[in-house]
Amino acid sequence: MYDPRLDRLAEVLVRYSVAIRKDDVVRISGSTEAEPLIVRLYAAVVKAGGHPVVRMAPSECQEIFLKHASAAQLAHVSPLAKHEVKTVDASIGIWGDRNTKALSNVDPARQAAASRARKPLLDLFFKRAAKPRTDPAKLRWTGTQFPTHSAAQDAEMSRAEYADFVFRAGLLHRADPVAQWKKVSRRQQKVCDVLNKATEVRFVTPRGTDVTFGVAGRRWMNCDGHENFPDGEVFTGPVETATEGVIVYDFPACHGGREVPDIRLTFKAGKVVDASASRNEDFLVTMLDQDPGARVVGELAVGCNYAIKRYTKNTLFDEKIGGTFHVAVGAAYPETGGRNKSGLHWDMVCDLRRGGRMIVDGQELSRNGRFLRPGWPGR
Repeated sequence: MYDPRLDRLAEVLVRYSVAIRKDDVVRISGSTEAEPLIVRLYAAVVKAGGHPVVRMAPSECQEIFLKHASAAQLAHVSPLAKHEVKTVDASIGIWGDRNTKALSNVDPARQAAASRARKPLLDLFFKRAAKPRTDPAKLRWTGTQFPTHSAAQDAEMSRAEYADFVFRAGLLHRADPVAQWKKVSRRQQKVCDVLNKATEVRFVTPRGTDVTFGVAGRRWMNCDGHENFPDGEVFTGPVETATEGVIVYDFPACHGGREVPDIRLTFKAGKVVDASASRNEDFLVTMLDQDPGARVVGELAVGCNYAIKRYTKNTLFDEKIGGTFHVAVGAAYPETGGRNKSGLHWDMVCDLRRGGRMIVDGQELSRNGRFLRPGWPGR
């Protein structure tokens, strides 16, 4: 699929999201399905004076590996992959598979083993990404979605409709997308400024969610189109021992080629002590049991992109829906002050738009998915 909007997306990612400079070594990775965007990104990096390195593989390779690799192969950490994470200046990842359900019949224990093996790479990636933007050792990264037929089918759209959805969510239909993302940044920073002073955040919904997170001393990050594209959220790493209560998720959580609906998680002293789902519950529990950090909350975030209104079974977009919050069990982003480590990082989204409330240190900041303060996102 070639779409002239891909050129615009590539330019925004290269010039704004990861801000490629002369002589930067830039890893561009994705499946063969995303080749049209990979080619445009390659051209944009060359024009910016960088050195692009393409990692493009058929999506079927992952299925083959997870189904047929030996235990030693599943546990193997590629020295080449480790060297890349240590040395590249920037990384641009593109999601887009031919079949989003290709891994549905893989043994969950094998997926958990492969996830555990990735932990050293994930730790190194997060450590470099957490460095200040002024630090030359910082790893600048971003990820985006290529509009595939499979993603469009998951979203119950035609591919043409889905492409429009993807590009509009990234504000690429606007005359100056970068200026728009800077405007988003200013609005979201107002949310961060308040939350950075908070000690406790609570969410309540009519479906049964009532959960409290300790956030004292943790930093809230303003996601304004740099690390993910499209973007539109604020997030932190909550205090590891201070999550209490229940979350009843409204949307199925998709991970590792599986869709897990009706998840209910109960937290005590920061850990998931009970987990259930109406389908693929064994997969959910196996992922949570893969290592000691997998049952701890690594990320708490609030969706602020009110241009994204519908659930599409794609976390990149669903976690940004204006009027939602999401929690990732597993690895924390060190730049937030979060300390949890795991081979897992699984985002799950809860809807606040039908009677939900966000309460910060006893004060209601959001009702029915809408912030109550003027000048904040969606206002």
